[in-house]
Amino acid sequence: MYDGRTNYIAGRWRAASNGATFPSLNPANTEQMIGIFARSGAEDVRQAVEAAEQAYPQWSRVPKPERAALLLRMGRLLEQNKEELARLMVLEMGKVLEEAQGDVQEAIDMAYYMAGFGRMPDGYVVPSERTDIYCAARRVPVGVVGVITPWNFPIAIPSWKIFPALLAGNTVVFKPSEETPGLACRFVELLVEAGLPNGVLNLVTGYGSEAGTALVEASGVRVISFTGSTAVGKQIAARCGEQMKRVSCELGGKNAILVLDDADLELACKGALWGAFATSGQRCTAASRILVQRNIKTRFLQAFVERAAGLHVGFGLDPQVEVGPVINRQQLRRVHEYVAIGQQEGARVVTGGSVLTEGDYAKGCYYAPTVFDGATPQMRIAQEEIFGPVTAIIEVSDLEEALAAANATAYGLSLSIYTTDVRKAFRAMEQLEAGLVYVNLPTSGAEIQLPFGGMKHTGNGSREAGWVAMDYCTEWKSVYVNYSQASELVRAQIDTAGKASHPVERQ
Repeated sequence: MYDGRTNYIAGRWRAASNGATFPSLNPANTEQMIGIFARSGAEDVRQAVEAAEQAYPQWSRVPKPERAALLLRMGRLLEQNKEELARLMVLEMGKVLEEAQGDVQEAIDMAYYMAGFGRMPDGYVVPSERTDIYCAARRVPVGVVGVITPWNFPIAIPSWKIFPALLAGNTVVFKPSEETPGLACRFVELLVEAGLPNGVLNLVTGYGSEAGTALVEASGVRVISFTGSTAVGKQIAARCGEQMKRVSCELGGKNAILVLDDADLELACKGALWGAFATSGQRCTAASRILVQRNIKTRFLQAFVERAAGLHVGFGLDPQVEVGPVINRQQLRRVHEYVAIGQQEGARVVTGGSVLTEGDYAKGCYYAPTVFDGATPQMRIAQEEIFGPVTAIIEVSDLEEALAAANATAYGLSLSIYTTDVRKAFRAMEQLEAGLVYVNLPTSGAEIQLPFGGMKHTGNGSREAGWVAMDYCTEWKSVYVNYSQASELVRAQIDTAGKASHPVERQ
């Protein structure tokens, strides 16, 4: 069990400078403590940023293949410790074991994927319009990167942000969610075991309003990468804008699954169940809206509700459990408040709709998987992110209405369509306003070799993973070299004017 010395700064584990601590609790049994963690403040963040600044000059000069080798070793360590990490994840944030294993696997995949970029081209060379001039562009690191991560993917999301930053030659200050500090500590411990040099990555545990704010305000931090709520993301983006500090924001979602009348209903039902209730609906890609074509709605609703009502809710280490607890009692209250809002708006709860408090549920943060019928696109439960095991069935007449309803929110992260008509599928791919579009698949299931991120209020246009993983933490430097032996000045666009636009005359 962690004892409060959970800040990793300049290669040393230490307590918060003021001695403050906070506990991490098991959401399946809030009487069980996972550990005691440093409650970092501005002074701890200052020390972490200073350590990262001091480590940056040397780390950025380490050959990129050598930096990639660190990630390769990290990938192997994650594989060796996958089961331990997954079990800790079940205890600390409630995800069922199978999903927790998938979370760790995503980090393993990301480590190996980014390690492969260690020997890939780092820029490009182009011809000059002038004789004897070499023109090239290359990526360069930005410096110190501040990484602020959520609790719902406590190993995967840090890997999306930290691995590209380290590979590019940046140093990092990592502020994980206060809900999952234990997993963050194990993540950093494995990086240290993999050979992480002192100061290259520094961990500060604590609350967003304290350590997170201090990290955003730190003058030595050149870029902030944040995943969390849209409200907090907007505040961070505004503050970074005032400082001319780069910022990457991955924020909320109000995702939908479209089920057309030519869909494979068995497949659609299975996909909607996973999309709505995986991780107890606590995914930014969770399907909290299901848009069903009118002439199949009754059949789909009956099958879907029957399966949702039969989901086994409980402690995630039980192999029979399919849905775990929500993260804490505050979130439990929030989910129940939204269910009440939906009922007040006229939607009808057809299964669930209650906090589970009896027997084994008494000490945990459990909510029954909940399905609304009779919802409309304008209702708050169809517009606002709930982040719990709640989804709403919305009836639509045809593809056009389904597309319009799917796009009719402030968010644009993940949208899915179930159809056997390839023409409808391609039309949806073109017209759905989302960074992720799935056909005959649920709204969750992104792979690390493609960019991840959303449109509209889901983010500020940045992407994680895929070929663009290093975009947020690198800058482009263009280089021009005159290697001519002549002592003559040749000016671009002036002395070359008219020369390049005419073809060479044939002899």
